Amino acid sequence: MGSFSRFSTAVTLACFLSAAAAAATQQATFRSATRIVSLFATVADAQGRLVPNLMQDDFEVFDNDKPQPIVTFDNSLQPITVVVMLDTSGSMTGSIALLKAAAEQFLIRLLPEDKARIGAFNDKLQLSSTFTNNRDELIGEIKNLDFGNGTRLWDALDMSLDAVKGIEGRRVILVFTDGDDMYSKTANFGRVNDRARAEEVMVYAIGLESVFGGQRSRPDGRLRRIADETGGGYFELTKASELASTFTRVAQELHSQYVMGFIPPLLDGKIHKVTLKVKKEAGMTARTRRSYVATADRLSEGQKP
Repeated sequence: MGSFSRFSTAVTLACFLSAAAAAATQQATFRSATRIVSLFATVADAQGRLVPNLMQDDFEVFDNDKPQPIVTFDNSLQPITVVVMLDTSGSMTGSIALLKAAAEQFLIRLLPEDKARIGAFNDKLQLSSTFTNNRDELIGEIKNLDFGNGTRLWDALDMSLDAVKGIEGRRVILVFTDGDDMYSKTANFGRVNDRARAEEVMVYAIGLESVFGGQRSRPDGRLRRIADETGGGYFELTKASELASTFTRVAQELHSQYVMGFIPPLLDGKIHKVTLKVKKEAGMTARTRRSYVATADRLSEGQKP
């Protein structure tokens, strides 16, 4: 082989290797930049019973009404980090023992990998110091909750969002109240709703109709909107005796959820509507968050298969 041929071959090989390296770098950059919209879903049948053992092909996901491929799926138990925030205002005086017992039923059903903090709100805000999986410690925190006047509901939820901010994995707030917000100082419904959506925190809310001082109160109806928006659940009760079974139901739901994800078709910085459907049988409903903010910094990193 002549010197020119050897030179030409070497140049060709160098170009090929350079192009391959560039392509690999581009692919690695693409993979590292891929973002996943994560969905935690609860599925129930027509009778409200939880449905386990569905598979990825049983679900359909839509982004702004356009179908999207599901690229991640897991139906195994997922650990949770949860703030349990309880209304201990004056109107709860007659039902506080039932409320504390119900919250204990939730705590004793936490799994070893779950962690929780306990809080209360009235005209003051109270929150235990750290997340822990020590159930005895958590139950002790419940027994030490104080009473007060007023219902700083939105401030309490805002504090709960601060508590779970930056924590990896599935983050949940379980809030109980028997009335409307009163005397919140720094937060309102709009702020809490926007934060819960943008920060991808699931909110479960339990409301109780109560009578105190001859006045009947009902929980703030906007709690249902936050729960629906974030894929949590909303339960409105008329009897304090239903509290224990409802807190237990929340624990069951949180440990029976599916997690799946899709790649957003467009990172435009806007709020995108999310719809999740079950294909398998009529009568089944899937509950997950209803929207997400399509910006890279607010979505989890993932790799396209």
